[in-house]
Amino acid sequence: MIPAVRALARAAMAARPVPLADVQARAELLARFDHSYLVPVEVFAAFAAELTDRRRPGGPFAALCINGRRWFRYQSVYYDTPDLRSFHDHRQGSRLRYKIRERLYEDTGERQFEIKLKGRRGETVKHRQPLMPGDEPLGAAPRGFLASVLDRSYGIAAPAELGRSLQTAYTRTTLVADGQRITCDAALLCRDLETGRTVRADGGLVLVETKTTGQLTEADRLLHGYGVHAAEFTKYCGGLAALRPDLSARHWQRAVRTAFPAAA
Repeated sequence: MIPAVRALARAAMAARPVPLADVQARAELLARFDHSYLVPVEVFAAFAAELTDRRRPGGPFAALCINGRRWFRYQSVYYDTPDLRSFHDHRQGSRLRYKIRERLYEDTGERQFEIKLKGRRGETVKHRQPLMPGDEPLGAAPRGFLASVLDRSYGIAAPAELGRSLQTAYTRTTLVADGQRITCDAALLCRDLETGRTVRADGGLVLVETKTTGQLTEADRLLHGYGVHAAEFTKYCGGLAALRPDLSARHWQRAVRTAFPAAA
């Protein structure tokens, strides 16, 4: 077990377990503000211990638990146009930017077709639709859902040409309190679905994402206190930038070097 996964497991086991229904009731946050951090495992261990401390004012953060498990394997496949319109829209900070992906929860077999876009205040807004066994991620129903979301949210048409661009796999623990959710990811592996090349994240880093309806959370302030500040990093854009150095991606260069030192 690599150090980052071991740190996730220890943090999850130290927390009180809560079922998925409680997480959705307390902090589903399909519309939220996100901040991403690349956290060394030593800092993550101290940070998680503070959040899950039973003496914490307001009560400790709990850990998502499903069928006795408190950390889970995720896979995502991202879809983009042949000229990587989604990637470049994010690189340029376009107001009408979005990501399209299929997410697989490996431990339960659940699949979701998801569209993540930016709201008027810069918040992340996620729309999702379950995929049944045998459903094609870019079949008629998901494409209709995509067209509806983009028309309703942005007043634009869905791209006619879409293909698989990047696959990600990682291990996740989710910590939750009222109105706050923190996802903690380790062992991130990215695969370029055009070239077959792969890149693996530093095994001594945990990717922490804070999610809330407000701007800064207690978790953000704690990380700032440890000298860790938000990084310009997403799995899709960071992974693709690491795998395709010919892409113009100076916006994420520092974070990509930190997350994927072997690629750098």
